[in-house]
Amino acid sequence: MAALALLPFVGAFRNQFVNWDDYETLVNNPHYRGWAWPQLRWMLTTFYMGHYQPLSWLTFSLDHAVWGANPAGYHLTNLLLHALNAALFLLVTRLLLSEAGARESPALDFAAALAALIFALHPLRVESVAWATERRDVLSGGFFLLTVYGYLRCHTGSAPRRRWFWISLAAYFLSLAAKAAAITLPVVLLLLDIYPLGRWAEERGSNRAAIFREKAPFLVLALAFAALALLAQHSAGALRPVRQYFFSYRLGQAAYGVIFYLWKSLLPFDLSPLYELPYDFAEWTAVFTTSAILASTLTLGFFLARKRWPAGLACWIYYVVMLAPVLGVAQSGPQLVADRYSYLACMSWAVLIGGGFFRLWSSAALRRRREIAIGSAVVSGCILVVLGILASRQTAVWRDTPTLWRHVIAVAPPSSIAHYNLGRELEEEGKFAAALDYYNQAIAINPANPDAHYNLARVLARQGMEPQAIEHYRLALAIRPGDADTHNNLGLLLARRGDLDASLAEFRRAIAIDPSYGKAFFNLGRLLARQGRLDEAAENYRQALKLNPKESEILIGLSEVAVQQQRWDEAAVYLRRLVALKPDSADAHTALARALAAQGNKIEAEKHYEEAVRLLKSAAPRDESAGR
Repeated sequence: MAALALLPFVGAFRNQFVNWDDYETLVNNPHYRGWAWPQLRWMLTTFYMGHYQPLSWLTFSLDHAVWGANPAGYHLTNLLLHALNAALFLLVTRLLLSEAGARESPALDFAAALAALIFALHPLRVESVAWATERRDVLSGGFFLLTVYGYLRCHTGSAPRRRWFWISLAAYFLSLAAKAAAITLPVVLLLLDIYPLGRWAEERGSNRAAIFREKAPFLVLALAFAALALLAQHSAGALRPVRQYFFSYRLGQAAYGVIFYLWKSLLPFDLSPLYELPYDFAEWTAVFTTSAILASTLTLGFFLARKRWPAGLACWIYYVVMLAPVLGVAQSGPQLVADRYSYLACMSWAVLIGGGFFRLWSSAALRRRREIAIGSAVVSGCILVVLGILASRQTAVWRDTPTLWRHVIAVAPPSSIAHYNLGRELEEEGKFAAALDYYNQAIAINPANPDAHYNLARVLARQGMEPQAIEHYRLALAIRPGDADTHNNLGLLLARRGDLDASLAEFRRAIAIDPSYGKAFFNLGRLLARQGRLDEAAENYRQALKLNPKESEILIGLSEVAVQQQRWDEAAVYLRRLVALKPDSADAHTALARALAAQGNKIEAEKHYEEAVRLLKSAAPRDESAGR
C-alpha cells in the first residue's frame, strides 16, 4: 500500500526548491538549522511566514541535520509521511466501514484499500506532497488520521478504552502543532458519534451531555491553536480586512470553494499551484451565484436522502466542516482556492467510494459476487492508473521555479503573481529583456502590484531608463507607501538625475519608516557630503556605521569627511578600521598613509606606503615574455 502511494511522486526526488515560499522557509532561513536552545526557542515560538508550526520546523531541522541543503532529502521526508498517511487512512476507513455495518470479509479489505489509494494517488495531493514547504500538510494529516483512529478505537467494542482516548488527544495536539488545519475536528468527532458510531441515538439526557463534555479537551486545543493561527496570519499581514475584501465576496468565494474541490476531485485536470484571487470580483458574480445554488442543492439533496443514505450526508458535512477554515471567510493570502486545502477535506469522498464498492458487492447475489469483484478490480485499477499518471505529471510541475510559474501562466493566465515571479527568476538569470516583459504583463493584469512596479523600476534603472524607473518607483509607493527600500532606491535615482532636494526627502522618509535601515543613513550622508554639509554627513555616516559596523564604504565616507575637515586623528581611526577590514587593499593603505603623514606620523605612514606599493606590485600582471 505505502509503496503504491509513493509511485506517482517519485519524480519529486529530481525537484528543486522553488521560489514560492521554499526560499524564504528553507533556503535563506538559518533559524531552524540546529538543535541548540536558540534554534529550538525560535521554532517553538515563531510566527514566521504567517504560520505557527513548531512540529513542522522540528522535522525541517532534522532534515537539515541529515541532508544539509539537498532538496531530495526534504522531498523524501514528505513522500514517506504521505505513504504513512495512506496506510493510516486504510485503517481508519476499515473501522468506519465496519462501524457502518460492513462485515469482515475480503471485500471490506479491498474497499478500504481502494479508498486509501484513491486518496493517496489523487492529483489534488501533489501540492501537499511535492512542495517542500507544505510539509505541514502531510505531517498534520498523519496525526489527524491517528486522532480519528484513536477516537474510533476508543468507542468501538464492548466498552470504551480510555487509553485510546488519550492517544487520540495527544495525536490531535501534534497535528495542530504541525499545522492548525484540523481546528474543526471537535465537530467531526460529534459527527462520528452520530454516524457511524451511533452513540448519539443510543444516549439520552445527561449521557448526551457527557458526549459534549468528552469533546472539551479537543475544543480547548482547537480554540488555542485557532487563536495562534490568527495571530500568526495577522503578524505576517496576510489577513485581508473586510473594507478591502467585502463579506459578500467572501461568501461567494466560500460557495465556489465548496464546489471547486468536489469538481476537481471528479475531474482533476488543469490543476495549478496558484489560483489567484480575481482583481474584479464583480466579474465573478455569476460564478459565485451558480456555486451557491449548486452547494445549496447538494446540501438539500443529501439532507433529504439522510434516512436511506446517512453516509452521504455524513461525508458531505465532514467535507464542508473541514473546508470551513480555508473557504475565505477569514481570507489569508492571494489564493482564491488551493489544491492543498483538499488534503483532509476530500478524505470523506474516498471513504464513500470504498463504501460504495462494499455495498455493491454485499448486495449482489452470491453467484455474482465473483464477477463483481473482478469487474470492480479492473475498473478500480484503471481509475488508479489514470490518477497516478495525472499525479506524476503534476509532480513534474514542481521541478523548478521557471517550470512552476510557466505552468501557472498556461493554466491560469490572468495571474499577476505568476508573471511577476517568472520575471524575477529571469532577472536573476540575467535575461533582463524577458524579465521586463513579464513585469509589464504582471502590471497590465494587476496595476496595483507594488512588487512588479518595484522590480520593473530596478531593471529599467539598470538599463539606463531612469525616467521610466522613477515613474514606477513612485507608482509602487502610491500603492505601498511604507516601503523603506523603495524610498531609498528612488532617492538614489533622483540624486543621479540632480534632483538633490527630492533625493534627500526620500532618504529621510526611508529612515523614518525604518530607523534600522543603514543604507538610507549612508546614502543620506553621502549626499549631504556632496553638498558640503559635512557635520550632517558625518552624523548620518556614524549612524550607518552603528547599524553596519563592518561596511567598508561607510568607513571611507567618514574618513573623507574627516579629511575635508582636517580632523586627521579621526580620519586615521576610521582608516585603521578600514585596513583591518581590507588588509589587501592598496587604496586603504595609501589613504591611511596620507592621514598619518598629515598627522606628522611619518614612520608609520611610510610603512603603509610601502605596503601599498607591495600590494600594487603583486597585483600587477607579469610580463611572461621577458627573458625568453
